Amino acid sequence: MNNEFAKHIIITGRVQGVFFRKNAKQKAAEFKINGWVKNTPDDKVEIFAQGNAENLNTFINWCKQGPQKAIVEDIEVTEKQADNTLKEFSILYYD
Repeated sequence: MNNEFAKHIIITGRVQGVFFRKNAKQKAAEFKINGWVKNTPDDKVEIFAQGNAENLNTFINWCKQGPQKAIVEDIEVTEKQADNTLKEFSILYYD
């Protein structure tokens, strides 16, 4: 049985150009979270994060504030199915 939980997170505000993705990757490593983070074309940050419940909640709480220069206005978190193929946390780029 897999004890990993997964969340899809959309973060709105001044969250691009403030090292949100880089800091999210560092925090994910610290909290043993697998998944990915990317900027979206509409100036949001999108994250897929999975891990144990406690670490995932800690990571989500960090996302509510973000790095020092970020201004998080809203965060939307939805439950997702864990992806057992993810073994690390990556920064993705859109075209």
